[in-house]
Amino acid sequence: MYKILKFILDFSVAFVALGLLFPVLVVLVIFLAIANSGKPFFFQTRPGKHGNLFKIIKFKTMNDKKDKEGNLLSDEIRLTTVGKIVRKTSLDEIPQLLNVIKGDMSIVGPRPLLPSYLELYSKEQSRRHDVKPGITGWAQVNGRNAISWEEKFKLDVWYVDHQSFILDIKILLKTVEKVIKSDNINTKGQATTTRFEG
Repeated sequence: MYKILKFILDFSVAFVALGLLFPVLVVLVIFLAIANSGKPFFFQTRPGKHGNLFKIIKFKTMNDKKDKEGNLLSDEIRLTTVGKIVRKTSLDEIPQLLNVIKGDMSIVGPRPLLPSYLELYSKEQSRRHDVKPGITGWAQVNGRNAISWEEKFKLDVWYVDHQSFILDIKILLKTVEKVIKSDNINTKGQATTTRFEG
């Protein structure tokens, strides 16, 4: 029953939130377009429910600077000044509300990661794809990028087995608290986080 209700709530909340945040979106688009040579948005293929691929949309916080061989420089070097602010306040996640409206994502659920990780998951870890991915999730409010991949996946699977309206509200409230405190945004020594190697 909650799965049906959750779809309705996701769509309604995302639609209203986009309307309320529209002035903020306009300002961010302008500043990020200036910082990223006219490219304020970042699009990337991510796996959703059952591993089905979709295009996620986020604000672009890193430029595309490359070394002499044509390889992208490290995340830490490419992270722009405005990008640091946007990432620290989690404003880079706002465009994903469009993914929620399209039905690719939920407001709350395991974060959608890279498609290359799909073949690296254990059978238990792959259960994180039994539900739609979310803008925020149980792992994000319990350590985010400051915990190991193994811990994140355990928390993701726990959410899959225990999802409920009350739990989602708890996660949303804890998300607001985390954003205000800017807790656990990056892995220690990294601009974002390390790659999952299996």
